[in-house]
Amino acid sequence: MPDAPLHLIRPEVRAERAYRVPTEADAPAKLDQNESPFDVPKALKQAVAARFCASDWNRYPDDRPHRLIAALADRLGHPVEGIIVGRGSNEITHTLGLCFLGHGVPVVLPHPMFALYASVARMHGARIVSVDPESDFSHDPAAILAAAQESSAALIIVTTPNNPTGQVLSFEGIERLVAEAPGAVLVDEAYHEFVPGASAVDLLAQYPNLLVMRTFSKAMGLAGLRLGILLGDPALIQEIEKARLPFLVDRFSEAVALVLLERPELVTERVAVLTAERKRVRHALAEMDGIETLPGDANFFLMRTPLACSVLRERLAEQGVRIRDVSGYPALAATEEQPGWVRVSVGTPAENQAFLVAVQQVLSTAALHETAG
Repeated sequence: MPDAPLHLIRPEVRAERAYRVPTEADAPAKLDQNESPFDVPKALKQAVAARFCASDWNRYPDDRPHRLIAALADRLGHPVEGIIVGRGSNEITHTLGLCFLGHGVPVVLPHPMFALYASVARMHGARIVSVDPESDFSHDPAAILAAAQESSAALIIVTTPNNPTGQVLSFEGIERLVAEAPGAVLVDEAYHEFVPGASAVDLLAQYPNLLVMRTFSKAMGLAGLRLGILLGDPALIQEIEKARLPFLVDRFSEAVALVLLERPELVTERVAVLTAERKRVRHALAEMDGIETLPGDANFFLMRTPLACSVLRERLAEQGVRIRDVSGYPALAATEEQPGWVRVSVGTPAENQAFLVAVQQVLSTAALHETAG
């Protein structure tokens, strides 16, 4: 039997690692993926089921989910021709790689940021131009712009609030980037519901090189369905559409999104709960010896303790609490003076309390062992 023709796979693809996240459905406190801890209410699920059962399952969905796009256009004040609804923002990110990136094409990626962007860039052979963060992990728009102009970057990608740090790029900083960038600018607003005030969406009518991406996976609570949106100049969106696969958004996902968009107060209420819980948890951690947290504006925060990140993660997992070790990002890695950082998603009040109890117990046990040693 001949060997699998692995040598025929593009080297850029073979050099990557598949994106894998350990899953443990029975974890009492799942705080590792920045999901909403709140499911869609049963009454809304029943409303969706009724709508979906009334549709034809044997027919393909529309090439574009027109009803959902119309609802988003009305909500966001943006023309329907300038909106793409994708199968999650990850799918849209891959499509943007097809459109903008190629061998040697420069793309500016401030770090640390969501790892998929760099992975997509590498698989297309693009030249990644990294921009270091400030000491507080914020990003300086002037430094990003300088890197883009010096490299004649085809694309700048920024996320606000940024994952994994939670830091926000100011509206003025975003506008400067878009106004002076040599190419296109993608602003990922996956966590925008947690930041009141102006959005990059407000700049779309003025700047045709701006793209704004959002998701239904975070505050909207639909991570299990995979829905993301991209907004931009209609002429630019029309070209990006050419690189997409057809029929990516199924009727069920569209039905769920439409029902949820009819209840904006539900998302607002849940964002308020998560914001209050984030503050409560960080305050409680501040009362514990040896713990440092980083302020941020999303449904998660960074934390470091005297323990190595891998040790902390494993010991919390033993107690049913899952967090994300983000010390693999160079800017968040351990140094000779300081341990690395972990990322903690904000859960329900009960999950957060379980997390606080587990952290206190893990650190107390570690301190006892150190004293005994």
